[in-house]
Amino acid sequence: MKKDLYQGLLLTSFGSFWWGFIGVIYFKYIEFIGYIEVIIHRCVWTTVTLIISTFFFSKWKIFLFIISNKTNLLALFFSGLLIFINWAVWIYAISTNRIIDASFGYFIMPILSVFLGYIFFKEELNRKRIFAISLVLLSIFILLFFSIKTLPWVGIIVGVSWAFYNLIRKKIDVDTDIGLLVESLFILPFALISFYFVYTNGLNDFSFSNPGLSLFILLAGPMTVIPLFLYVRGVELSGLGPAGMIFYITPTLQFLLGYFYYGEAFSSIKLVSFILIWIAVIIYLKDLYEIN
Repeated sequence: MKKDLYQGLLLTSFGSFWWGFIGVIYFKYIEFIGYIEVIIHRCVWTTVTLIISTFFFSKWKIFLFIISNKTNLLALFFSGLLIFINWAVWIYAISTNRIIDASFGYFIMPILSVFLGYIFFKEELNRKRIFAISLVLLSIFILLFFSIKTLPWVGIIVGVSWAFYNLIRKKIDVDTDIGLLVESLFILPFALISFYFVYTNGLNDFSFSNPGLSLFILLAGPMTVIPLFLYVRGVELSGLGPAGMIFYITPTLQFLLGYFYYGEAFSSIKLVSFILIWIAVIIYLKDLYEIN
């Protein structure tokens, strides 16, 4: 059991590190092609990567079982819309020097998920979790009231979309990777149509005349799927509680990169708001630790 726990913690940590560091560096590096084309390629090559992985792990029976259920399909359509919003806004944040704002979304996401669990699944809330949720709401209120012009709306959209995405996926309980494949297939036609317009207007950087750059761009698929596999497998081995604590590696690294490496602005109002968020996170993590 301890071996599984340690292996799960290692995989979860690496997945979180990938999201928070490797993913940011990669998508920031290719921002010169324009965030619209980056979003398109992330959608297209994520689908291709998942098709390959489904063949590799022989999961087509699971895929067929999922798409034979109309309830699953409808739910995955809406979760696909949410994951697209999440990807698009996050890449927009990376491309417009708002990495710190995006990290705000991932800091508040688990606590928002606790709140949604209470509303939709009647999950119990203790005093510590109620206090943590209150601090998150207070931090957002402070930003709205004192600094509406610098409101980290990208972070709020990232956090809310991911929290509701997890809510829908929890309701239907399908394999993470196969569910993402179905979601990606819903998004794929729109991505291909968008790329057609980008191509016909001569705005594309992805072309056979520059194979090196094109190969680097198509890594957007593995960059999305690999950390997902690592994190999900880690959750399976270590459990949700420890994985929930380790996940905070992701927004922490995003924040540090945004502030120290990319030199993004960080106002005093945002500092106050982030301090409240960090207090909420500490309370939430302490509660998770005590439960587990």
